[in-house]
Amino acid sequence: MKNYNLEERTATFGKEVIELCRRIPQDTISRPIISQLVRSATSVGANYAEAIAASSTKDFVNKIYIARKEAQETKHWLRMASVISDDAAISRLSQECHELILIFQKTTLTLRGKIISDKSET
Repeated sequence: MKNYNLEERTATFGKEVIELCRRIPQDTISRPIISQLVRSATSVGANYAEAIAASSTKDFVNKIYIARKEAQETKHWLRMASVISDDAAISRLSQECHELILIFQKTTLTLRGKIISDKSET
C-alpha cells in the first residue's frame, strides 16, 4: 500500500537510496556516482520540506519544482547506478522516483493554473 504522506515518502526514499549506496562497492568509477545519487535523492525530501514551510503559493510551487528537478536528476543517477550494480532495489527506487516526479509535476501544473486564475480574477 502506497504512503500518501509525501514528507514521509520523500524521507523514506532518501533513506532507502542511502542504504542502497552503502551496499554498492566503492571504486574510482562508483564513488562519484554514489555521491551524486545520495545528494540528489536526499535533496528531494529537503526541498519538499521547504515547500511545506513556504510563505506563499508561488513559493510553494517553486520549491516543488526544485524537488521535481532533483527527482529527475536522481532518476538519472539511479540509471547510472544500474551500470555499476545489479542491486534489485535500483529498479524499485527508480519506479518510486518516477512516481514522485509525476506527483510533483501534477502539483506544479495544478497550482500554476490556480495562480494564473487568481491573477486574472483580480
